[in-house]
Amino acid sequence: QGQLVESGGGLVQPGGSLRLSCVASGSIGSISFMAWYRQAPGRQREMVATIAGGGRTHYVDSIKDRFTISRASGENTVYLQMDSLKPEDTAVYYCNAYSSSNSRLYWGQGTQVTVSS
Repeated sequence: QGQLVESGGGLVQPGGSLRLSCVASGSIGSISFMAWYRQAPGRQREMVATIAGGGRTHYVDSIKDRFTISRASGENTVYLQMDSLKPEDTAVYYCNAYSSSNSRLYWGQGTQVTVSS
């Protein structure tokens, strides 16, 4: 049974930074694709950033040049470095991962990010 566990969320002032981590464990196999999503209260879950096996990244326009997704080489861990945070970035942030070993999509339980003065 594979699982994803996020960490690093919290309360930060506008303009501040946070670094989220997501670690895959268990029998998740080889991961070919990882991503961060977020869901603000009363809104649909939206994709924030993705990273493919070759390191190719993609970002939603609202966070470009402020957030950076990265993946430790050879590890089933993905990070989201969030800088210049804004109140509208407040949301629960979720990690997901696609396993090429068993063709399953995994989701983490989410970590709360609150940007407020």
